[in-house]
Amino acid sequence: MLQVSNYSLVLSVQFIIMIFDLFANSFSELLLTEPVVPLIIFVIQDIGILFNIIIIFLMFFNTFVFQAGLVKLLIHRFTGTIIVSGIYFILSVSFHVWIENLRWQDQHKFVWTNWLQAFFVFQRFAAVLYYYCYKRTTLCLGDPRLYEDSEWLQNEFFRVRK
Repeated sequence: MLQVSNYSLVLSVQFIIMIFDLFANSFSELLLTEPVVPLIIFVIQDIGILFNIIIIFLMFFNTFVFQAGLVKLLIHRFTGTIIVSGIYFILSVSFHVWIENLRWQDQHKFVWTNWLQAFFVFQRFAAVLYYYCYKRTTLCLGDPRLYEDSEWLQNEFFRVRK
């Protein structure tokens, strides 16, 4: 069971990773001195996104709802976050590979194509959705009803059985 002290620690780690992701998205284009610096930042950013997705699923597994066998209820409730997180991760990795590939080919020239710019905007829009959905989900997972047997959970269990 997730206790208050553990939840605050997990929440802090998640928000630190999200803040790093936000700063990497905001300032990575300013680091054009050497192509290896953004590469390292991008790798850390992608690993952070992956860690946040893993942490969310570990929090799902820790709920009483999951342990009671109502996985479908959790998936239904947090489908948007799962989908947005997956899409954002794929878009981020794709954007990072694309931009680094262009930077490594010509290190002395600023390369920015029209398609890359469109993909950049799309990836940043997905980032905003990811931040919103992920933060909402982490705060919703702090609901004590998910971690104990309650009347709400029993009603959901009986509703699913019928």
